[in-house]
Amino acid sequence: MKKLTNLLLFSSFTMACISANAQSQDDMKAMMAYMTPGDQHKMMAKSVGDWTGYITLWSAPGAQPTTMTGQSHVEMILGGRYLQGKNTGNMMGMPFEGISITGYDNAKKVFFNSWIDNMGTGMMVLQGQWDNNTNSIEFKGAMVDPANGKDIPVREVMKIIDDNNQTMEMYSMANGKEFKAMEIKYVKK
Repeated sequence: MKKLTNLLLFSSFTMACISANAQSQDDMKAMMAYMTPGDQHKMMAKSVGDWTGYITLWSAPGAQPTTMTGQSHVEMILGGRYLQGKNTGNMMGMPFEGISITGYDNAKKVFFNSWIDNMGTGMMVLQGQWDNNTNSIEFKGAMVDPANGKDIPVREVMKIIDDNNQTMEMYSMANGKEFKAMEIKYVKK
């Protein structure tokens, strides 16, 4: 009986090890797929370079626009996994700096974009999908309203016109209605 019990324990242990090993191999495959830059990352890499941004801002629906020019240095970071943009310019008579990180999450199958700048202390985070028909990504998310500390919905449309031209339109909310708050026409230097 003791030999049979030992044989059953050994068999159970062996089966558990085989199952754990198979699970570990599947986990490893998933991890490798998650960490490996793919076609979406190659597409983002086409934006690497120095750009001039021609910016138009609207503070409210129907308001007179404000225009300015900014510079953007864009590079792939962390082994080609993320696109980082370092942006500079002048806004309301003050030096402006902003950093964006754009990526594609291989597991969630979604693009994401984060934005921080020296005009605030918060972070805007958006997610979106690529649209082959319009050559664009429509990002959706939220940013904080500094007047009340609450999040307000934001939508951005990043359109690839060609290798040297892109546009970004940002839409915000006022009185429960969406309006175009910003448009940037990017031209590669």
